[in-house]
Amino acid sequence: MNQPSFSAKRALISLEIDGPVAMATLCHPPVNAVNDEWVARLNEILDQVERDERVSVLWLRSSERVFCAGADLEFMRARFLTEEGRVRMIDFTRRMQEVYARLERLGLVSVAEIGGAALGGGFELALACDLRLVADTAKIGLPEVRLGLLPAAGGTQRMTRLCGEGIARRLILGAEIVTGAEAVALGLAHWVAPPDELQATARAVVERIAQLPRAALAASKACISAALDGSGNGFEVELAGSRMLLGQAETQQRVRRFLEKQAQE
Repeated sequence: MNQPSFSAKRALISLEIDGPVAMATLCHPPVNAVNDEWVARLNEILDQVERDERVSVLWLRSSERVFCAGADLEFMRARFLTEEGRVRMIDFTRRMQEVYARLERLGLVSVAEIGGAALGGGFELALACDLRLVADTAKIGLPEVRLGLLPAAGGTQRMTRLCGEGIARRLILGAEIVTGAEAVALGLAHWVAPPDELQATARAVVERIAQLPRAALAASKACISAALDGSGNGFEVELAGSRMLLGQAETQQRVRRFLEKQAQE
């Protein structure tokens, strides 16, 4: 990336925007633990990238050895001591669901670069992204059942949709943690790389997607979501998206250049 045009204050999650690429870096040592402030910061970042019409890709990564280890332990301890605290914990989990759903619906392509452990709420964050790259040594899983809990920030829903009932039952009910290489084999991630090559691999994916039109990416995401949702007519969503894109000046220019090039060959 070139020198970023915008750099957010380094607090829990930093943000740098360079043209079509927004890089959000989890930077809450030592394990990027999730708490109220973290959720609020992620919402701020989504506000920022949605407003910036230049941005077409949101790249999430970590400055720490761990990608994200889930809920802050002190935060959990304080809330589990009382009935009122446990009610507040459910409210907090609902806010996590909401911000992850917002990330999932974002009209940009979101890419998670997972170089270290991504567990519980940390992996639920990655599952809400469109694409995931993992180091082959990374540890991935939703092990909440070990604590008598369940992955309630969307983990049961997204993992089941992503890799099917059988794999979801195996990993969630067995509280199983897998390596990055195993995660790709199971359909939980899209690419795997050695740790020292992961950032370069992620950068190549991000920069390739960043060259594509934002409107076409957003419309394609909407169509995929319609296929997963099943409550409407996804074919009509495709047609509506196509009508919209055909009216875009950028689409018309790209198609015109493509046709001219084909005519010359």
